[in-house]
Amino acid sequence: MTVETEVVVIGGGATGVGVARDLAMRGVDVTLLERDAGLNAGTSGRSHGVLHSGARYAESDPEGAADCLRENRTLREIAPAAIDDAGGLFVRLAADDPAYFDRKLDACQTLGMEPRRLDAGEIRERVPAIADRVEEGFAVPDGVVSPARLVAATAASAREHGADIHTDAPVVDIGSGPDSSKRLAVSVADGASIAADAVVNAAGPWAGEVAAMAGAELGMRPTRGVMVAVDYAGLEPVLNRCREPADGDIVVPHGMQAVLGTTSVAVDDPDAFDREDWEVERTVSECAAMLPALADAAVDRTYWGLRPLYEPDELDREGRGISRDFAIVDHDAAPGLVSVVGGKLTTYRRMAEAVTDRVCGALGVDEPCRTAEEPLPGADDPGRLDQLAREFSAIGPADSDVIRK
Repeated sequence: MTVETEVVVIGGGATGVGVARDLAMRGVDVTLLERDAGLNAGTSGRSHGVLHSGARYAESDPEGAADCLRENRTLREIAPAAIDDAGGLFVRLAADDPAYFDRKLDACQTLGMEPRRLDAGEIRERVPAIADRVEEGFAVPDGVVSPARLVAATAASAREHGADIHTDAPVVDIGSGPDSSKRLAVSVADGASIAADAVVNAAGPWAGEVAAMAGAELGMRPTRGVMVAVDYAGLEPVLNRCREPADGDIVVPHGMQAVLGTTSVAVDDPDAFDREDWEVERTVSECAAMLPALADAAVDRTYWGLRPLYEPDELDREGRGISRDFAIVDHDAAPGLVSVVGGKLTTYRRMAEAVTDRVCGALGVDEPCRTAEEPLPGADDPGRLDQLAREFSAIGPADSDVIRK
């Protein structure tokens, strides 16, 4: 039996549910398929949960940083109960390059971020346990986002606008539609087949495998990164080490805990990759350089996330050099298939808007995006968001200390 729809979205992380919501709000018939038992099972649910101000990318990727700043403000409007307005600090220790600090601060000012420069004493007022080696820093509007709440609320909005959402629905093949039509046929492991005018591949680190099902190629080079959640109460702002990107340069407040991150190691298979003790040890050690008490904090859980980095064939870079910004890829080998790769949790709504613009253009749908104006269900109600997270089985390791199953 073949089910008919206009668009199939593959992947139930933030980007996938964001695309489903945007399409549904524009009146498109959309079906979302997620291979796991719940949403938020991949990259989104294994992040450190920082709502980026853009400061982290300000000097290296000003356009991407500007997107972060805009989306930071948007998410605070449409999903305030999914956001902890923690604020952020970029701190320079004695061994760190002051010229790099000045470049980043200048870039943040150019973006209109309004960073506030702080001396060592002012930083210590905000973070009394900061390392003695702190020299200076600046404050930025970082925050902490709950991936489970955000993904579940976005999925609920998609559903309210008519989207069909299916978990436990791994895609096994993408082929031609019935009678060799221009439509695509998406086959699911349970034997179901869905005919669609377009398919959005939002499978994150698995996007290359999904593209291959349709006979297309997609240059993915995912990298793994460890997050270490330790018992540490009382930290207020997100702490960022102000130096060239390196292992162990961010500490994220998380209720009675802090989440330390991260590393960047290329992986060949997103379903089977090593998890090395040295990554945990280095992350703790490097983060403790900013906050010495972390060296002796009890580790509650350790989890690895995968970054869905896009690497076309002509690139040959180390994992930290590949763009974290997103790309939308049309496939000549599989007309109707659109892949979205890269990006950050903070900019998931913007990524979804760009993909939906592309798909709606191909379908002849002339409706504007409204996802930045309409609040998500339960936007200001943490209890309702937690209920939705449980309903969609969206609670991942990033949230397991604050949202109970």
